[in-house]
Amino acid sequence: MWCVPLDDGMGDVTSADLATPTVPVRASKRWHVGQSVALVAITAVLSGVIPLTLVAQVDDVGLTDAWVFTAAIIVWGGVRLGWLIVAGMPRLFDFFFWMFCYIFMGIAPTVQLRSGLTSTTTPGIDEGLYLPTALIVCLGLGAYELGRLARMGRERSGLRSVSTQENALPTIALVDRRHTLLLVGVGLAASAYFLLSVGPGALLGSRAASFAAREGAWPDPAIRSVMYALAIYPLLVGAGAIAQLRRRAQAPKAVRLYTLSLVGCVVVLLLIVNPVGSARYTFGTVGFALAVYAGALVSGKRVRVTLASTLGAFLFLFPLADAFRSEEVKLTRNGFFGEYMSNPDYDAFWQVANAFSYWVDGLVIPFRQFLGSVLFWVPRALWADKPTDTGIVLANYRGYTFDNLSAPLWAELLVNGGVILVVVGFVLAGIGLRFMDTRLLLSFGLGGLWAVVGAIFPVYMTILMRGSLLQATGAMAVAVACVLFVRQRRNVERLDRA
Repeated sequence: MWCVPLDDGMGDVTSADLATPTVPVRASKRWHVGQSVALVAITAVLSGVIPLTLVAQVDDVGLTDAWVFTAAIIVWGGVRLGWLIVAGMPRLFDFFFWMFCYIFMGIAPTVQLRSGLTSTTTPGIDEGLYLPTALIVCLGLGAYELGRLARMGRERSGLRSVSTQENALPTIALVDRRHTLLLVGVGLAASAYFLLSVGPGALLGSRAASFAAREGAWPDPAIRSVMYALAIYPLLVGAGAIAQLRRRAQAPKAVRLYTLSLVGCVVVLLLIVNPVGSARYTFGTVGFALAVYAGALVSGKRVRVTLASTLGAFLFLFPLADAFRSEEVKLTRNGFFGEYMSNPDYDAFWQVANAFSYWVDGLVIPFRQFLGSVLFWVPRALWADKPTDTGIVLANYRGYTFDNLSAPLWAELLVNGGVILVVVGFVLAGIGLRFMDTRLLLSFGLGGLWAVVGAIFPVYMTILMRGSLLQATGAMAVAVACVLFVRQRRNVERLDRA
């Protein structure tokens, strides 16, 4: 069973909301000397070595001083990531949030602001927007931390209130066997239909060929997004539920049956979602979830290794995977920081600038883009004026010929309600993600439904953070529906005290 620190110095406490009913987990304030040394070492690299090396290697062309604020994001993000890794606690929502900010709102814009080599897909941005954009990004992160602190305060109050419940035992939500098998069957049928419609050859080719095949099969973007999600997430959730059933199975025959089913799900998933023909974010989501199902987070040591490896993969392997985007594989790279110069993959900061300009020009229709995301499932044939992706809206506003652009959370909030909504949205994000993380704390050690939730949704949050929401909500809705479907309807299981 997980032994959760009562207070790890950054507010990691158990919550009354962990399960119903709950019990305080054994508390410990002691850190091993090795953990303290590791914390200093990792934080020194992430918050010291990397930003200092960036400043030394990337010449400042003198466009703006806004890079100071994005560099501050690197420093604080490095502190937060270092602590999350060394603590060895699976607060995955917070981890993926800060990993995105560290790279896409920290390293990438700092390199581009100093070098003047901004994303090639967002040209012509007014230099007067650089500093306001950096301040808006920092404002959102500050609001996130305030929301997180507010939730932490409530958790401490809840912990004090349940500390008197001496007879309370921890409980976990389980997965339903019949619903799991039914979901896997539906997932296999949906995957087979997807394979027949697109063709295995296209999926194993370049990313451009794979996307073109999907576009040919389903021209409507909303329908295409849902069909792709149906080919992936029922099987991905089903595989996680099977892993939980296998974990609790007693009979050897049942264990073998669940093992074979799990292997079959993995094979089909990796045929549809592979590192060559799939988007990096989608493959990363599936790969991380499968690693968690295999036990990557069942102990503090494994959590540290998994989180450190995930951060390393995003820093070093994510840019390399771009080599397979087109038919011509390009393996010649331009050094670590050179990867961020002019790279269209790192347009997030500049799309925040475009969204800020969009708001300043008075073009915002409150919550219109959010409405399009919520009603993603409505075909455009029935809703002619349905909002397009926010990335496309901003591309059209700026007159770009290329419109497959990101729209990070800051941009989505700006085009729906301006700077005030950025503050409110990030406060709510801080509260919500802390709440979710607290519910995940025991899930990977004890299993159950929340172990499936924690395997998929935190890493999927990088897709939501990058945007556009309209593109991402279809798959998320399918995944949520699948999780709710496999949830066991009877009372959750009460566990013996460890």
